[in-house]
Amino acid sequence: MNLLKALAAVSSMTLVSRVLGFARDAIIARVFGAGMATDAFFIAFKLPNMLRRIFSEGAFSQAFVPVLGEYRHTRSEAETRDFIARVAGMLGLVLALVTVIGMLAAPAIVWVSAPGFYRTPGKFLLTVELLRITFPYVAFISLASLAGSVLNCWNRFSVPAFTPTFLNLSFIAFALWLAHAFQPPVMALAWAVFVGGLIQLLFQLPYLKRMGLLPRPRLVLGDAAVRRVIRQMGPAIFGVSIAQISLLINSTFASFLPQGSVSWMYYADRLMEFPTGVLGVALGTILLPSLARHAARDAHADFSALLDWGIRLSLLLAVPATVGLGLLARPLIATLFMYGKFGPLDVTMTQRALVAYAIGLLGLILVKVLAPGFYARQDIRTPVRIALFTLAVTQGLNLVFIFPLQHAGLALSIGLGSCLNAALLLAMLRKRGIYRPQPGWPAFMLRLMLAIAVMALTLAGAQRWLPIDWHAHASVRIAALGGLIAGGAASYFATLYLLGLRAHQFMRREV
Repeated sequence: MNLLKALAAVSSMTLVSRVLGFARDAIIARVFGAGMATDAFFIAFKLPNMLRRIFSEGAFSQAFVPVLGEYRHTRSEAETRDFIARVAGMLGLVLALVTVIGMLAAPAIVWVSAPGFYRTPGKFLLTVELLRITFPYVAFISLASLAGSVLNCWNRFSVPAFTPTFLNLSFIAFALWLAHAFQPPVMALAWAVFVGGLIQLLFQLPYLKRMGLLPRPRLVLGDAAVRRVIRQMGPAIFGVSIAQISLLINSTFASFLPQGSVSWMYYADRLMEFPTGVLGVALGTILLPSLARHAARDAHADFSALLDWGIRLSLLLAVPATVGLGLLARPLIATLFMYGKFGPLDVTMTQRALVAYAIGLLGLILVKVLAPGFYARQDIRTPVRIALFTLAVTQGLNLVFIFPLQHAGLALSIGLGSCLNAALLLAMLRKRGIYRPQPGWPAFMLRLMLAIAVMALTLAGAQRWLPIDWHAHASVRIAALGGLIAGGAASYFATLYLLGLRAHQFMRREV
C-alpha cells in the first residue's frame, strides 16, 4: 500500500465533506444568522459533536484499532470476527445508557455548558429541547466509528472518509427545504443531526457485510479483550480530545460574552476544521494501523521512520495552511458566510477568532500524528499526563486573554494549548528514543521557510494591490478568493519545486 496515495484518497473524500460543510454553514448563516437561535443550537450540538470526536476520532479508535490490528495479524479470522461482535455488543450497551442519561439530564448539561443562558429563560429552554433531539447522534456516530475503524484496518479508507458527507447533506436539506415546517425553524437543524447520524451508520454496513465482517453484536460481560479496549478508552479521552474539551469549557466562558460570541467562535472553528480534517485526521487515520503493526512486530526503525514521514508531511502542508488562514481570514469569511443575516460585524468578529485559532493549527495537526505514536504502542499514561497539563495551562490562558480579547482570547488559548500539547508529545517521543529524526531536516526546513515567505508576500501583495470588493456578488467573491488561494498555492509549490523538493520523495509503501 502506498501511504501517500492512501492519504490522497482519504483527504479527497474528506475534502468533499468539508466543502459541503462550508456550504452547509453558509446556508445556516444565511437562513439563521448569528443570534439567540443559533447560539442555542451550536451549544446543543457542541456536546454531541465533542462526544463524537472523542469516540470516532479520539479515544475509541485509538484504543480499538491497535487491539483489532493485533487480532488480525495474530489470531484466526473467526476469532477476529468474534472480537468485533463482542466490542459491538458492549459499545451498544454503553451508548444506549449514555443516550438515555444525556436526554434526561439535558437541563443540567445545558446549565453546566452554558450557564449564561439561564439568564434568558427562552434561550435556555430552547437549548434543552435542541439537545434532547441531537443527543442520539452520539450513539449513531459512535457505532459508525466502530464500522469505520474495522474498514480502516482492512485498508478500506475511502468509505469511512466519505461517510461524514451525509451529515452535511442532511443539514443542507433540512435548512433549505424543511425549516419552515418547524417551530421555531432552528429545530430543523437538530433533526438534521439526528437523521444525518443515522444515515452515516447505515451507509457503512453493506461494505462490512460484503467483507464478512458484520457479525451479530454479542454482549459478553467481563470479556478480557473488550475490557482491555475499555481500559484504554478512558485515559485516551484526555490524550486525544484535549482540544474538544477546551472548546466545551470555552463555551461556558463564551456564554457570558456578548450575544453572538458562541456563533462567531463556531464559524471560525468550522474553518479550522477544514485543514485539520483534510490533513490531520486523514494522516492519523492511515498512520495508526501501520504504526500498530510495526509496534506489534518490534520494528523500531520502521516505526520511527513512519513517524518522521508523518511529521514532515504535516509541516509541508500545515504551515502554509496556517499562514493562509491568517492572511485570508477576512476574504474567507466574507465569501463563505456574509449573506442574509450574517453582516460585516459578524465577519470582523469571526475573523478575530479565526486568526487566533490559526496560531494553533500546526499543533492540532501534529497531535493527530504524534499521539498515535504512543497509542500504537498501547502507552496511555504519557499522553494523558501531557493532556492534563495542557488543559490546565489552556484554562489559565483563558483567564489571561478573555478580558482584553473576549471571544478571540478564548480561541487564542486553544491555539497555544494545541502547540504546547504537540511540543510535549514530540519531546517525550524523542526522549524515550521512540522517534529519531531522519537525515535531511535542516535542508527541508530551509526550503519550507523560503517557500512560506514567497507565499506570504504573494498573498499580502495581491490583497494590497488588486481591487477586490468583498461586498460584491457571491460569484465575484468566490472568483477572487479562488484566485488568491490558487496564486498562494502556486507560489508555494513552485518555490519548493525550484528548491529541489519533489513529490516522489514523500512516497512511502507499507505492507
